[in-house]
Amino acid sequence: MRCTAPTRRSRRGARSTISSLRTKSVRAEASGEDDVSRPLTRVAQHPPPRSPEGAGADSEAAAVDARVNLLGMPRTELERFFVGLGEKPWRAKQLMKWMYHAGVGEFGAMTDISRTLRARLAEIACIEAPELTPFPTAADGTRKWSVAVGDGSEQVEAVLIPEAGRATLCISSQVGCILDCAFCATGKQGFNGNLSRAEIVGQAWAARRELAAEGSSRGITNIVFMGMGEPLYNFDAVMDAASVFADDLGFGISRRRVTISTAGVVPRIRELASRSEVSLAVSLHAANDELRSRLVPLNRKYPIDELLDACREWLNQLGDRRSVTIEYTLMEGVNDQITHAVQLAELLRDLRCKVNLIPFNPFAGSEFVRPSMRRVRAFQTHLLNAGIPTMLRTTRGDDITAACGQLVGQVRDRTRRKARHQARRLIAVEPGRTRSGSAAPP
Repeated sequence: MRCTAPTRRSRRGARSTISSLRTKSVRAEASGEDDVSRPLTRVAQHPPPRSPEGAGADSEAAAVDARVNLLGMPRTELERFFVGLGEKPWRAKQLMKWMYHAGVGEFGAMTDISRTLRARLAEIACIEAPELTPFPTAADGTRKWSVAVGDGSEQVEAVLIPEAGRATLCISSQVGCILDCAFCATGKQGFNGNLSRAEIVGQAWAARRELAAEGSSRGITNIVFMGMGEPLYNFDAVMDAASVFADDLGFGISRRRVTISTAGVVPRIRELASRSEVSLAVSLHAANDELRSRLVPLNRKYPIDELLDACREWLNQLGDRRSVTIEYTLMEGVNDQITHAVQLAELLRDLRCKVNLIPFNPFAGSEFVRPSMRRVRAFQTHLLNAGIPTMLRTTRGDDITAACGQLVGQVRDRTRRKARHQARRLIAVEPGRTRSGSAAPP
């Protein structure tokens, strides 16, 4: 039977918990006015239906819900789990090899584990990843999957970007996004909470199994938390997932090849180095607070100076061989002028960093436009001449809306943000009205 509870929080009594306080906390998080440590659990539209089989079936379902999903559990926690069963800690090593090296999700197939323990594990635990549904492959080979999470009624998206000598998997950390950056399609879908660590790790686990089933020899070499959601607002689950990705008994990916991208959750950046040595990318997109606050609302709480100070602290903790990746999405007439490049070069001159320039990727209802390649190259040239390592990120997968800023999924939006954005779009195109929605003068 399906193990459900570990991949989503309990829905029982969910309707009674959807209060005005919950709604206010979500909006406060998005505007940067609340405690970042608050767990952002997902809310269902309805509580789970009672089984038509009667009380006995309900009891059986409750037992299934109580099983622990071991997917995404860090090694140290998995060792404690086995010790709690009266087993030796090395059982964790056995299990992880089966889960991550062999891609096995059924305890019964783990032949070097005793039958008694396998039967016990089947009673109290499970290994369950989200179900993936593939999109058509992009012309450049980029692949995108829809990832069913929670009760299956919501989807996030994951993207595999194949390149010469490596394959990067871009994964999601939230259902929608708690933030509402102006140039990102994900934020326009609204938000309904955090993914569990099993749902995060499960994206990579299921993608790797699917690739293997197709006979692909390509392995996942890099993991980037650049899909849907703000990873540092799902800190503990993301840290657990990063631990599994980097563990030799897990995915065995170098910590430097696991990258967490953030819009600038300063307290968590300061904490990051003490929890993991993964790489850090910061979505900057502007070199002054006035413009960045319009593009990235979180800047109103954590302005640029505080953000860069946190980056320097992160660098100091990890040593001279590390650098921060600065992500800068170029939008025509917004932040792509040479004056913006001058400001950015001055801002970053004493920060050990490299810049990734990302030409804007359009999406339905967007008000922004991608600048010309001539403008992009001029911007890059100025930064290079200023001594700042700057790369131009090649757009990948835009023909299947898999490029940076284009992921949408299917979100049961509890913020009503999606409805507000749709209403603004309708007002903007309604005959006889201005873009602001006021009646046009006769």
